[in-house]
Amino acid sequence: MPSRTEPPLRIAVLADSDTRWKWGALTAHRLAPGARLDGRLLRGRATPTARQLGEVGVRAAEIAEVTGTEFVRTAGRDRYDVVVLACVGGAVQAMLHGLAAAWDGVPRRPVVVTGYVGVVYEKLADGLLLRHGADVVLANSPDDAARFRAVYEGVGADADCVTEWALPFLGDARGVSDRRGSGAGNGQVRPFTVVFAAQPSVPESRTDRGYLLRRAVAHARAHPEREVLVKLRSKPGEHTTHIEEIPYQKLAARLPGGLPPNCRLVYGHMGEVLDRTDLLVTVSSTAALESLHRAIPTAVLTDLGIRESLGNHHFLGSGCLASWDQLDAGHLPRADPEWAARQGVPADGSGEAVFAAARQRVAALAARPGLPPPAPYYTAATAPGYLPAVLARHGLDHRGRPLPGRAGAPREESALRRAGRAALRDAARGAYRHGVQRVAPLIRRVGDL
Repeated sequence: MPSRTEPPLRIAVLADSDTRWKWGALTAHRLAPGARLDGRLLRGRATPTARQLGEVGVRAAEIAEVTGTEFVRTAGRDRYDVVVLACVGGAVQAMLHGLAAAWDGVPRRPVVVTGYVGVVYEKLADGLLLRHGADVVLANSPDDAARFRAVYEGVGADADCVTEWALPFLGDARGVSDRRGSGAGNGQVRPFTVVFAAQPSVPESRTDRGYLLRRAVAHARAHPEREVLVKLRSKPGEHTTHIEEIPYQKLAARLPGGLPPNCRLVYGHMGEVLDRTDLLVTVSSTAALESLHRAIPTAVLTDLGIRESLGNHHFLGSGCLASWDQLDAGHLPRADPEWAARQGVPADGSGEAVFAAARQRVAALAARPGLPPPAPYYTAATAPGYLPAVLARHGLDHRGRPLPGRAGAPREESALRRAGRAALRDAARGAYRHGVQRVAPLIRRVGDL
């Protein structure tokens, strides 16, 4: 008698930016290979473009832009087995309350999964407590799992939801590429390639960002046999998780003499860029972990200091901290394997085991005949001066119900608001082009419409 096969899981990923879509889509793929994936993009300032969506490389059966109230109304078990909330903490908390209200009295509901898109080096307690209430809170490393549980246990909240995991975009390719350049000493045609992985908001100041770009350019001029790539997150007009007030494109356009022939700005999938990388340089980008996973020499810059505001303090003890002066002199950092393993980048390739464990847990939860309603730590009793404002930003009242006029806003109203945001955004860009240097308040008003 043929064995019965279970139908593939149906997963909805709600994301509010390009990076979080990447994390959510790849997480869904890791949790349930072959599952039907529907993408839901939370309408806002950083809604990703088609190019940004395509760059991830995970194909969704359906993609639609939604408001928070639209999502909670349509994310029931009749459509999905698993819901992945790939959003900023406040949005996750709002969706947890909204879903709990929408699923009240429903016998079966989807499994709710959330987590972080990369290195957690700030707002640990705030971000974690905003994510509490999900069935599974993914921790990207053994260190993160221990820290997450300590936070939940410290407030008396259930910590069983914390599940060890690994960053889903580390990929299956391991080891150093055999296509090393001539700079690595094996006589290949491809030049030794240095990639500076830029970040939208780290560092923030024009002075610091200009300094980093000038040092990358200086490295290219000092090493004409090398290729130096400045890897950027977004093209002009696109938005990312963090506001980029001073794009490197503008700084590069104003460099005296321009970029040398062996230095250029690049975009695209980070994995494809790493395929030709011999040295990865960054301040604190999660790309450092992708690079370490591939055993690529990785430098976390100390030029601007080792500071919590930069995030490079997370790499203390890694063996990766270095300055441009040291890199100019030929230094190739090597990561400490014990540190890397604690950060979810094991040298022996055992990361697949944590994917399998999380996959089994989610599948077991989805197979249950019923799950209790989501029960976040934050309630009207535990955080009466904080939670209502978090929920209201996403159109929900203190009980997680849609605010009056937000439950089924007509499409015409949404289109009008979108047109208003577009007009204001165009005005902000025009102001920048005409010499207004600080347009962040104007840009931020876009999110208020």
